[in-house]
Amino acid sequence: MPLTVATIAPIFMLIASNIFMTFAWYGHLKVEHRPLWLIVLVSWGIAFFEYCLAVPANRIGRAAYSPAELKTMQEVITLAVFAVFSITFLGERFTLNHAVGFALIAAGALFVFLGPLPAGMRLDDVIAIVSTTFSASVTGKLGFAYADGVDDTTVPQ
Repeated sequence: MPLTVATIAPIFMLIASNIFMTFAWYGHLKVEHRPLWLIVLVSWGIAFFEYCLAVPANRIGRAAYSPAELKTMQEVITLAVFAVFSITFLGERFTLNHAVGFALIAAGALFVFLGPLPAGMRLDDVIAIVSTTFSASVTGKLGFAYADGVDDTTVPQ
């Protein structure tokens, strides 16, 4: 896919819009001493700027991406923005179960961007691809310790 305004601008616009939306939805959690009606109005005002970026991002992005790809991109960006926000602004811990959950969502996003699966592919073929990809990333990237102390890809662990 060539790098054009239609391929690049939506990504940056969706990142910016998700920053606004994350503050609108979750920023108030650090402001507990204000009345709820005020929090709702302020959040709605922040969300307005999110819409000013998200709607044009989808309109521009439609020239290069399908609606499913745009929505998938938006969800993955939302998770990434929220992960950074929850750690830096809210002081939350990012745990292994969060990483695994986000990785599974990213794997789903990969299938959306791959396009239609080849004709004749069965569900068990897809399961084999996902399980192989997941186990390779878990053993290779997280570096689990094995009972025999050896990480050998030729021997089932």
